[in-house]
Amino acid sequence: MSQVTNIPYDALSVGQQASFEKQVGERDVQLFAAVSGDNNPVHLDAAFAAETMFKERIAHGMFTGALISAAIACNLPGPGTIYLGQQLKFTRPVKLGDTLTVKLEVLEKLPKNRVRIATRVFNQDGKQVVDGEAEVLAPSAEQTVTMPPMPQVTVN
Repeated sequence: MSQVTNIPYDALSVGQQASFEKQVGERDVQLFAAVSGDNNPVHLDAAFAAETMFKERIAHGMFTGALISAAIACNLPGPGTIYLGQQLKFTRPVKLGDTLTVKLEVLEKLPKNRVRIATRVFNQDGKQVVDGEAEVLAPSAEQTVTMPPMPQVTVN
């Protein structure tokens, strides 16, 4: 198990950055569909997807939103952060096998521990797939926590 130290509001600075990387696999798409209830065939049915403008299956747009959430919760500001809002614009499809990099940047420190963060996601070719901005409530005190192991989930 790993330990993560958050970055409290007072230690955050405008321009501060962090990133998070994840390769999108079949298991991710299957699990996201099961958890979200979004079984749109463009995500799950190769024959259907081949007839769309994408020509192949794509990951759920909100899967990338979930990766942004993970980056904020685990990296910047980290554990103890409370999400207040998120704006997203999906600029390119995410394909199975893509390696996504979430890039966070502190844009503004607001009153009452609130922080505006740029939330951008890029694929392995450096092409932006999501542009957005989050507003979060940053932790007021530094804390180091032991992250629990990821749950083991089986997809049938």
